[in-house]
Amino acid sequence: MSEPKHIHVSVAWPYANGDLHVGHLAGAYLPADIFARYHRLRGNKVLMVSGSDSHGTPISMEADRRGVEPREVFEHYHRRFLLTQLKLGISYNLFSHTDTENHHRIVQDLFLMLLERGYLYKDTQRLLYSEKENRFLPDRFVEGTCYICGYESARGDQCDNCGNLMDATKLINPRNRGNPEDRLIVRESEHFFLDLSKTSGDLLEYLEGNQGRWRPNVVNFTRNLIQQGVEEGLRGRAYTRDLDWGVSVPLEGWDNKCIYVWFEAVNGYLTASVEWAIHRDEPDAWKAWWYNPDAETYYFIGKDNIPFHTVIWPAQLMGISGLYNDGDDTPINLPYDVPANEFMNIEGKQFSKSRNWAIWVPDILARYQADALRYYVARSFPESADTDFSWDGFYNRVNNELVAAWGNLVNRMLGFAYKRFDGQVPTYDQLTETDAAIIARVERGLDEIGALLDRVRLKEALEQTMGIVREANAYLDRREPWKTIKTDPADAARSVYAILRVIDNLKIMLAPFLPFSSQSLHEYLGYDGQLFGDLTIQTFHEETRSHEALVYDETTASGRWQISQLQPGQALRQPSALFTKLEPDIVEQERSYLGQPHAETPIEV
Repeated sequence: MSEPKHIHVSVAWPYANGDLHVGHLAGAYLPADIFARYHRLRGNKVLMVSGSDSHGTPISMEADRRGVEPREVFEHYHRRFLLTQLKLGISYNLFSHTDTENHHRIVQDLFLMLLERGYLYKDTQRLLYSEKENRFLPDRFVEGTCYICGYESARGDQCDNCGNLMDATKLINPRNRGNPEDRLIVRESEHFFLDLSKTSGDLLEYLEGNQGRWRPNVVNFTRNLIQQGVEEGLRGRAYTRDLDWGVSVPLEGWDNKCIYVWFEAVNGYLTASVEWAIHRDEPDAWKAWWYNPDAETYYFIGKDNIPFHTVIWPAQLMGISGLYNDGDDTPINLPYDVPANEFMNIEGKQFSKSRNWAIWVPDILARYQADALRYYVARSFPESADTDFSWDGFYNRVNNELVAAWGNLVNRMLGFAYKRFDGQVPTYDQLTETDAAIIARVERGLDEIGALLDRVRLKEALEQTMGIVREANAYLDRREPWKTIKTDPADAARSVYAILRVIDNLKIMLAPFLPFSSQSLHEYLGYDGQLFGDLTIQTFHEETRSHEALVYDETTASGRWQISQLQPGQALRQPSALFTKLEPDIVEQERSYLGQPHAETPIEV
């Protein structure tokens, strides 16, 4: 058996300015969880981290809209993020936030190390200034027409249409998003810049070394960005901003300036890893993922975040070798893979919070099983192109695949075995060739599905697993144990044992996707213990304040990615239906909510 790998799963940090929606789920959080759960079953050492982005300008904008302080907004939504992801089973080793003392300290230390080593330089920056508000406007407060692709609603920091980073002063007809009548003028302000030219050659070499592993959309976008920058003389990227909400610049004379949230937030992958280690009373434990050259680090993000994770974050990491490593300049691990997803639209239209065109995860979890949502979203992952969440699709896939194909297979055969074989796995004399063939097929499937999951081809892995489910149903239709039990009980025992072995193997293949129902099935099959560990919300205390975090405890997990060891005679537990069949009227009912005002409701867990 090979040595366990160290797998770091870094997950995009959501702005804590509103509830999570299905786009968040499809873009980063569910893919990361499936991947992490798979590697835990493989026995690998997984560290999965993320948290609420507390300092982004979207939080400030929401606070301005409500007339409250930013901290009130982010703490409210951070709590809702914790409850939502607990209910959905997103198994972070730590889901923290960026307003902890730990995060501030490390972000500032990283800044000072980059400055000392010459990766940061001072320069003036032309910025848009609001005469009405008497301040420099943060990029997110600015909107205008993209000067590259012509998209009319480009933000001041990035265009959501073409994905390019923006210079807000170059936007065509720039306007204050909160006050379109405001007169914007260009003024200069002194800032620190990350010297990207210092790492451009290393970035290209790094990219070429990963192109065989990364998704084509990630490679192509990153290569174009770097090559364009090299040809034009890769410009520095402003590292600080004229803000008073965020991580302050740790230098005298830099009051009312903070570290730019996009630099600060990606630092969170490191800061959360350190925080996790501190809470375990193993303060250096994080180094096994960040300084171990054999560790693999995966970054699960949406496509709009690609440049910050394939260019900006690696450039920072190249400049901080040896950070907190006792003078050892061993390089910090760069991203091994950045499996960025495209976007998930809703009923053929792009998500829009302002138009209430959204499906909010707390709402859908209040009405449907978590595994039903996980299944449909995973079957629709936008891994290579934008996809669509449609209520017709949700209804049909849940009923026709999850309920009719998988759930029905499990329910009828466990119920049959429990009733006709005295609540035990049947004993048998000798399996037929047909029985042995279906068992062999599903056991090969463990290797096939595992290979796809290793390459982060999650959607294809689920599709192929459901293909094996269909093969199992076809086998059962041929063997018909409900008939042979009357004429040849020994033959019925053979086929029922075989199908229970198949179901036991499929349980493991589906466990990363469907953890709740897989655990129920595990128990119905007569096993004790948990496939996965416990996920809880815990409170951690620092010097000035406390914060809550989502924490995964792996010590209670016993599941393994291995072929079924189901024994004849093993006692079964009385089963019940794994999934709830959906009624046809949910489609129009759910569609009627789109575009309507949304009221937050309490999240019950």
